[in-house]
Amino acid sequence: MSEVTEVATRARAAAARLAPLARKDKDAALLAMADSLVANVDRILAANAEDVEAGRASGTTEALLDRLALTLPRVEAMADGLRHVATLPDPVGEVVRGSSLPNGLELRQVRVPLGVVGIVYEARPNVTADAAGLCLKSGNAVLLRGSASAYRSNTVLVDVLAEAATAAGMPADSIQLVPGTDRSSVKELMQARGLVDVLIPRGGAGLIEAVVSESQVPVIETGVGNCTVYVDASADLDMAVAITVNSKTHRPSVCNAAETLLVHADVAPLFLPRVVKALKDEGVTLHADERSAAYDDTSVPVGDEDWAAEYLSLDLAVGVVDSLDDAVAHIRRWGSGHTEAIVTKDLAEARRFVRSLDSAAVMVNASTRFTDGGEFGFGAEIGISTQKLHARGPMGLPELTSTTYVVTGDGHIR
Repeated sequence: MSEVTEVATRARAAAARLAPLARKDKDAALLAMADSLVANVDRILAANAEDVEAGRASGTTEALLDRLALTLPRVEAMADGLRHVATLPDPVGEVVRGSSLPNGLELRQVRVPLGVVGIVYEARPNVTADAAGLCLKSGNAVLLRGSASAYRSNTVLVDVLAEAATAAGMPADSIQLVPGTDRSSVKELMQARGLVDVLIPRGGAGLIEAVVSESQVPVIETGVGNCTVYVDASADLDMAVAITVNSKTHRPSVCNAAETLLVHADVAPLFLPRVVKALKDEGVTLHADERSAAYDDTSVPVGDEDWAAEYLSLDLAVGVVDSLDDAVAHIRRWGSGHTEAIVTKDLAEARRFVRSLDSAAVMVNASTRFTDGGEFGFGAEIGISTQKLHARGPMGLPELTSTTYVVTGDGHIR
């Protein structure tokens, strides 16, 4: 038995013991895990510093190093996320719907855990804590396969979290790190059908495409974030500048950062000089079409690869459009179906924008950065799904469950 098959087998056994546990027991474990993160912060940061140093030495970009790096506030935020998950309702056992059938049978559709959830993710070690906490609360065992670049960080994090959970009464092997740092261990995980119930990839387009294309285990597809801010003709310009700058620069290395700005031609002469200055003050490089380039003589020409890009850096594609319909057509061609935002005073146009798009989240007069499980009140997220089956948008606790039908009779036969 390979190491990957061995941990998956142990996770399968743990999942069976996790499923019936009471909420109070799972919440106690989550609180213990949070406390353990804080208590072991020096050990966690030391391991992470080694990962960051190795990444910098190998030429990793600053955007990816930002995703990789942990700080005291980030570790504390991870702990706070676990504490918040402990306050959320337990989805297991929730009745989704129910009825009494004409023949007297009572029918209930009830949420149950998925079982064993595998997470394949790149760089961001905070995903380790988020995924562990959400899976445990929803009654699932979790197999964590982070990137080789964060292996030291993830090893320590899983040790800290798993030891705390087990000491608090959770089944051993509820939280495990998938062994190995090369692609073969990921491939084995993708082939573990029957042991792993669902696989969730989080990362760049290459990782997601590989998992979706090659996995024999069912996949919940998370998508890349080519997000767009559209400034309509009626937009409040102060608001539009603030939303654009926040969407792009608040944390450019994450999937809900804006990568494209579209501006209605009627407002472009007033808006673009202001927003260009604000963006350049933040160090943003503009990839501009012909009409928007007139407002920034240091911009670079935009091409198809720029419109399609998830930069994850201080780069932004900018274009001028003649109508909301043109903006929608652009987004439908080049966007990734993650998050789009409109800035407008026209409620009818806002409604038309929302109805015309096919994205997991649409913001009206708000930053794209709000597409986030924590910001939505989910405590954390396992990922942001851009598919349409089972889960879409930030995936919290309910999205980590399936359902079973409970049928109660009184000697009924058919």
